[in-house]
Amino acid sequence: MRYQNDSNQAFYAVDSEEGIWNSGNSGRDEEPNLGYKPRHKEGYFPTSPTDSLQDIRSEMLLTMEEVGIEMECHHHEVATAGQCEIDMRFAPLVKCADNLMWYKYIVKNIAKRHGKTATFMPKPLFGDNGTGMHVHQSIWKGGKPLFAGDGYSGFSEMGLHYIGGILKHARAICAFTGPTTNSYKRLVPGFEAPVNLAYSSRNRSAAVRIPMYSQSPKAKRMEARFPDPSANGYLAFAVMLMAGLDGIENKIDPGEPMDKDIYAMGKEELANIPTLPGSLDEALEALESDHDFMLKGDVFTQDLIDTWIDYKRENEVDQLRLRPHPYELYMYYDV
Repeated sequence: MRYQNDSNQAFYAVDSEEGIWNSGNSGRDEEPNLGYKPRHKEGYFPTSPTDSLQDIRSEMLLTMEEVGIEMECHHHEVATAGQCEIDMRFAPLVKCADNLMWYKYIVKNIAKRHGKTATFMPKPLFGDNGTGMHVHQSIWKGGKPLFAGDGYSGFSEMGLHYIGGILKHARAICAFTGPTTNSYKRLVPGFEAPVNLAYSSRNRSAAVRIPMYSQSPKAKRMEARFPDPSANGYLAFAVMLMAGLDGIENKIDPGEPMDKDIYAMGKEELANIPTLPGSLDEALEALESDHDFMLKGDVFTQDLIDTWIDYKRENEVDQLRLRPHPYELYMYYDV
């Protein structure tokens, strides 16, 4: 990974032994080019030798288990150049946020031990899949799951109201679940990104999905697909819970599920489906106008919200807005 930003130049370069752009390289004596490089969007999920990271991921997973994190599985993901998925098992909210901190630390350091680098940027590569963080949520009381019921896809009325709260406040939630300018290079309409503010048991482009892997009431949960791993788990998980609880308290109807093939829908149909913000600036504007639900019970404070908005605008949004982008020279140098 190489990058530099000065007053007169800006560049970045990502490289990987697995990157499809290296398919024509001759290689070196110690690392010859043996092929087996996943093409763009074709990395889900091959076995070895195309997947060259099986052993490293296994080491990461086993190390996480050594520090007390319950793990579920791992595999190569869609993008070329070594995109990977390692799944943690569910845990109470604060514990899960603790686990996320351990997760990032362990992944980065084991990658470095093997002479590699790991990033949690949502969109490090142009033209290939970005990296999300699918957050599964459920509420329990007295050892019983409260989202299981007789409604759509086996959901309870309470569970659907929770989804209603998530969808109602999703644009504001994004200020914490997609907290970087890079987050919105991933959340782009028309590219299988979960940008549509709808819920479904099938559509991967819906912001909320109800997983159907198991019919057990204990497995009944909703999955928010729009967060990404640049998020601070403590803030992101808490703001989603507050939105869902607001949905329960106010009995917010999530509307009809979107079980149609969204990719087959025309522009007129899609125009009726609200979408997530298109930039961090839009998400901050949404948070500025919609955050009362976060202040209940003193979970968040007005000072924290104001500080977050001001910091993000001054130190991230404005800094990117002020600088020429390398692609602008490609497009406009000869105007």
